[in-house]
Amino acid sequence: MAEGGGGPVVRTVLQQCLRARLQVEPAEENREARFVQIDRGMVIYICFLKGATEHILPKMVSTLLNLRLCEGGSGRLVSVSELPGSLLIVPQATLGGRAKGRAVQYHTNISKEDGLRLYGAFVSLCEQQLLAAAGAAASAQVTVEHGTYGNRQVLQLDTNGPYTHLMEF
Repeated sequence: MAEGGGGPVVRTVLQQCLRARLQVEPAEENREARFVQIDRGMVIYICFLKGATEHILPKMVSTLLNLRLCEGGSGRLVSVSELPGSLLIVPQATLGGRAKGRAVQYHTNISKEDGLRLYGAFVSLCEQQLLAAAGAAASAQVTVEHGTYGNRQVLQLDTNGPYTHLMEF
């Protein structure tokens, strides 16, 4: 699924969750740490690699939000859009790492500026598509939350399964 026929340009890991809480700002002297949280849904960890462009984003979002990876009420697998479920998007540059000896190198990752731009566009597309899908079920509590690109974050996760899938585009 790589853009341009070469190696992957985006690497994602998907995890079904019952609850996920992500610290997006650490505590400081005059303020508590800030968290975002979702209940039932999916966590998407995402890393943009060299060669990634905006052109791949619509296909990625459609694929990721429509894969039948979540356990529905009847026990059958449904997509996060069908649950309806919430989404937590976590930037994860370490997914681009490669072992070299006893160290890990990140030479295949995209630049921080380009990664930030693509991450913002990816989050926006996910919000649009997931909230539009939930529009049919007005009573559904669907949220799209996300981490902060380029910052260290703390994640608390209650998985269901766990159903964990690596997807490359």
